Amino acid sequence: MGTSYQRKTRRSRRKMQDLDNHEIRVEVAEGKASFQMVLPMSPLLAEVAGAIEQTATQAGLLMMKALIDEEVEQVAGTRYGHQADRQATRWGHDEGHVIYSGRKVAMPRPRVRSVEGREVPLERYQAFAHPERMEESVSQRILRRVSTRDYAGVLDDVCEGYGIAKSSVSRHWKAASSQQLKDMLERPLGDLDLCVLFLDGKEFHDFTLIVAVGVDRQGSKHVLGLWSGATENSEVCGALLDDLIERGLSKDKPYLFVLDGAKALKKAVVSRFGSKTLIQRCRVHKKRNIQKYLPKKYYGLLSMKLKMAWGMTEYDKALKELRKVHDWLASINQAAAESLEEGLEETLTINRLGLPAQLRRIFSSTNLIESAFSRAGDLCRGVRRWRDGNMACRWAATVLLEAQSHFRRIQAYSQLPQLINAMATLLDRQEAAA
Repeated sequence: MGTSYQRKTRRSRRKMQDLDNHEIRVEVAEGKASFQMVLPMSPLLAEVAGAIEQTATQAGLLMMKALIDEEVEQVAGTRYGHQADRQATRWGHDEGHVIYSGRKVAMPRPRVRSVEGREVPLERYQAFAHPERMEESVSQRILRRVSTRDYAGVLDDVCEGYGIAKSSVSRHWKAASSQQLKDMLERPLGDLDLCVLFLDGKEFHDFTLIVAVGVDRQGSKHVLGLWSGATENSEVCGALLDDLIERGLSKDKPYLFVLDGAKALKKAVVSRFGSKTLIQRCRVHKKRNIQKYLPKKYYGLLSMKLKMAWGMTEYDKALKELRKVHDWLASINQAAAESLEEGLEETLTINRLGLPAQLRRIFSSTNLIESAFSRAGDLCRGVRRWRDGNMACRWAATVLLEAQSHFRRIQAYSQLPQLINAMATLLDRQEAAA
């Protein structure tokens, strides 16, 4: 007669190995057996840690409920207690929620009515359920590159909640970014002691945005505002400047305007701040505009010649060297020479002011705005459809304000008094010559 054997599968063998990993001690004494099992501590601690987190969450929710109930008792008095001067009474409960851990968690909303029959608002419940708490949570995560579709996946699974579907998250983000844009466009500027203004037109996806950033006399940088338009024309630029003036930007104080290569920006600035306004044209934009008319084989030589001319400290020598660059370009391409000639002297305003090397480097271009927008590409990578200019402005404002929170004072800010004195001296000289 054959012997039957039971074949062990890998799964059964794995179970047996797991059991073998635990140490079991058996003691027999006086007809009784006792067992002692030594279990690994790490897996148990992991389970306990999860339970502690859930317990802490429940404790937080209970604390919220207790605070709300305490406010109800303060307003309506002790439940079932006689109170002759009672000013309000309990009126049951409604379905409600609080914002907890980035989501809405269901919690009954107690209702209280005054003796006249009017609803009495509960401040603590309103604080715990305020939409701004949800908007802030959504905004913080989206600014950390979390898409609306993945929002629910980044929340800690410590309690059940709702309001975290992609459509709900998108609405909260729209509300939060709209508020940030509103705060930026309504912020008063009269208290800012500005001395330098950067203006640049940015192609933000399918839209053109004009952005203004200011530097005060202490060297701190401030995002002043933005304006949307189909193109970088003088009307759009003027609308932004009019908005800044209406919010407190003085037209009587001297400023150094650092502009990109657009003629529209210069026209808008001059029409509002006068023909004697000090304008520094962005050298980076100027070089790019010239390169559009040249073959690539001339790019390196052009950069070297421009760097040599712009790097000179004395204005007269720098202007003479730029004239040589102009003549060289004319021998290659007349359009490139005309591009350099347009606003040529305005690329040397910082040389006319006699600024130190560090300030000349900072105020020679609009790279400050470029740097603020450097995070935009990564932040907006998940956006597949740009519906309108309002959406672009909301995202751009959020990007700029996030960048502003990381701004530091400009390098060589201690040298800014030299800039202010030089501007006053140059303007006085221009008025005397006129």
